[in-house]
Amino acid sequence: MQVLVRDNNVDQALRVLKKKMQREGLFREMKARSAFEKPSEKRVREKAEAIRRQRKLARKKMQREGLLPAPKKAVRTR
Repeated sequence: MQVLVRDNNVDQALRVLKKKMQREGLFREMKARSAFEKPSEKRVREKAEAIRRQRKLARKKMQREGLLPAPKKAVRTR
């Protein structure tokens, strides 16, 4: 992973790096690896994640087909 520092602005580069790491799931993985997870807990967690992914895909598919209303877009004002 690489982040460019522009105009010696290290604070902005750190924010970009943290955002990239968050998107990649690095923090979640570090937290999971910090302590031992029992195999039964791992099975339960992975099954819950799979169910969550399937529901999300089904929801998106229904929105594309027009069966569910699309989520409202956030309006930003500057």
